[in-house]
Amino acid sequence: MVGPLHHRVGSVNLNYRVDGNGPDPLVCIHGVGSSLEAWSGVVERLAGDFTILTFDLRGHGDSTKIKGRYDIDDFVAETLSLADHMDFQSFHLAGFSLGGLIAQRLALTHLDRIRRLVLLSTVAGRTPDERERVLSRLAALQAGEPGSHYNASLSRWLTENFQAQNPEKIDALRARNALNDPECYASAYRVLAETDFGGLLDQIRCPTLIATGEEDAGSNPRMARYMHERIVGSQLQILPGLRHSILIEAPELVAGMMKGFLVEEDLVGHG
Repeated sequence: MVGPLHHRVGSVNLNYRVDGNGPDPLVCIHGVGSSLEAWSGVVERLAGDFTILTFDLRGHGDSTKIKGRYDIDDFVAETLSLADHMDFQSFHLAGFSLGGLIAQRLALTHLDRIRRLVLLSTVAGRTPDERERVLSRLAALQAGEPGSHYNASLSRWLTENFQAQNPEKIDALRARNALNDPECYASAYRVLAETDFGGLLDQIRCPTLIATGEEDAGSNPRMARYMHERIVGSQLQILPGLRHSILIEAPELVAGMMKGFLVEEDLVGHG
């Protein structure tokens, strides 16, 4: 590990770290209210094969808590600036949840930079009911406290069994969430709630792996199948018994799945 490191993009100072020294670069993007640490369980299992860049999105972790409206292209520009800073001319890209939306947008606008794409627990093609539900959560978040949003969301993110067996991890996640700036959290959540590239996904023409938890209510299997049907040649994995936070609950499974997809150049199939 090299770090902590910082890279400035305009008014935003991005906190990032680099793990591993494998021949292929891999950029990993976390979700709303999280940080680069969300990838730690996956990174430690992949560092022998890749040079892995993780970073805190604007408004998150130790990156600048910039206030105001966030747009998806802000996140894309900052991701690309970091990749340029690392001299990653082309790279594998993995995104989780909001990170998966950022990854979709980056693949749509800079496909020449992407070797292989991994979309984890992310969204596309929301139905009217799904859109209404996420917008109602956004409204509640904007009106209330992130802590109450966190408590209400815990069982959408993690299974009861995992919560019961890992109280120390739940406590650590709760403490980490309490550090979030409420305005920054809401600004990032708005991007997640209001962004949908469903109608454009057929433009993504790179090898793509799509995965989500079988019991993920927000980034649900229907949406994963929707993405799979539109991204030509993509692979699909529905992970049994898991909800949203697969990076936290099943890092070994996710790392193995990613390694198989990213390393095995001759892998084919549709899951």
